[in-house]
Amino acid sequence: MENGIERWAVDISEWNPTSHQFSFALSLLPQHHHSSVTRFVKMEDRKRALVSRLLQYALVHQVLGIPFHQIIIRRTIEGKPYLECDEVNPEFPNFNFNTSHHGDYVAIASEPLCLVGLDSISPIIPGKETILEFIQNFSQYFSAWEWNCIVNAGSSDEILVEFYSQMKLNPDGTHLNLIHSFPQHILDWQIYWSLKEAFVKAMGTGLAYRLDNVEFHHTNWTNLYVNMNGEVRNEWRFWLSELGKGHLMFSNGIIIQVSIARGHPRLAAESYKRTLKRVDFGEEEYRFGLHLPNASL
Repeated sequence: MENGIERWAVDISEWNPTSHQFSFALSLLPQHHHSSVTRFVKMEDRKRALVSRLLQYALVHQVLGIPFHQIIIRRTIEGKPYLECDEVNPEFPNFNFNTSHHGDYVAIASEPLCLVGLDSISPIIPGKETILEFIQNFSQYFSAWEWNCIVNAGSSDEILVEFYSQMKLNPDGTHLNLIHSFPQHILDWQIYWSLKEAFVKAMGTGLAYRLDNVEFHHTNWTNLYVNMNGEVRNEWRFWLSELGKGHLMFSNGIIIQVSIARGHPRLAAESYKRTLKRVDFGEEEYRFGLHLPNASL
């Protein structure tokens, strides 16, 4: 079953295709995908959209062995991609995948049994707004506990540090050597937000979900777990996954953070649940899938 766990990331920064080369790459996709790529005006956006969809076909082909011309990938009304296939592979009883792109990187993750959500994000520096005005824009997305930690952190700088949360650490416990143009506290904001995005993307609900009911706890961003409506939800696991060195990859001077969520299929949005092969699993079978090792990007 572990063979169904894939984590891929592609750096598209050095791919500068001619018009002919781009058209050829686009022609590798079924016609119904073309408009979702060409609707973008900027070439960088078109590249991300194209590579994201090519990765989906490449991953399905590699993991499931389905010939490219037989692969059918659709999207739910909320936009979550899924494989349309009548056959059930007993080794991967609920194969599903999720994509994300930000800056120079396009990433994809798959799971054989559990739901998978993937999100990538880079830090945002407040512009004309004060720190308090900036974080107030996000207040509706945080639980009362999370928001209380933020607004009671102390000075404006300390509030923003709490908002962006704990300092990131290298595997050996030392602080990462970050780009000097970004204050450390700015770089830390992305984790809370990225985890919440990965959570809703796993379920296929989109940001319509009540994110203030989703509360993340951690110890220096290890031992991650989530509370929902005040209850610990043990059917979820989360990772701050690696892109290159440590948990971060630099993209044109911007740090990209990747978060991965793994959860129970019965928690999927109704539109996405209808695309899954199985929703109900015995406790032992599900726990086995939940605690499979995470793969590195």
